[in-house]
Amino acid sequence: MPLFETERLVARKLSHQDVPVLTAMLSDPEVMKFSVRGVCDEEATRKFVDWCLQCYASHGFGPWALCEKKSGEFIGFCGVGPELVDEVEEINLGYRLARRFWHHGYATEAVKGVLQHAFGQKHCESVIVIIEPEHTASVRVTEKVGFRDYSLHEFHHRPVRVYRMTREHWASRNKFF
Repeated sequence: MPLFETERLVARKLSHQDVPVLTAMLSDPEVMKFSVRGVCDEEATRKFVDWCLQCYASHGFGPWALCEKKSGEFIGFCGVGPELVDEVEEINLGYRLARRFWHHGYATEAVKGVLQHAFGQKHCESVIVIIEPEHTASVRVTEKVGFRDYSLHEFHHRPVRVYRMTREHWASRNKFF
């Protein structure tokens, strides 16, 4: 059952049926270059899906599977989930796409859909994005959808930018909200 749709994507809950295709994606060193988890094998991927299922049960949201509308093909995931930053639980937006789906605008489209769902349906008050400054593609996506201000932090022993968007800021940028 879809959680939401965008022009080209359908978002749904991840399931254990996604483990093989998700493992193939998360075992790609290029896809995982900026991940604090690093490359994932099948066991690590299964644990990630288990965590997603726990997030759905406890928070009503988490990373969601993204499928192309036209083909039905799994292209990656995008969603919001709880993350401890400086000992404070935040709602963190994250995504990963299989490499062959990069540079087609899917990340921006997915992030916009997730923010609409998070702010409009789940009534989150604010959402953060944690990005290593060298991850220029994610910095571009984040700023393109309206995140502007960030603060510098250390996250898993890495210097990162933590961007924040409030529900009010999102609403002011999106008149249909």
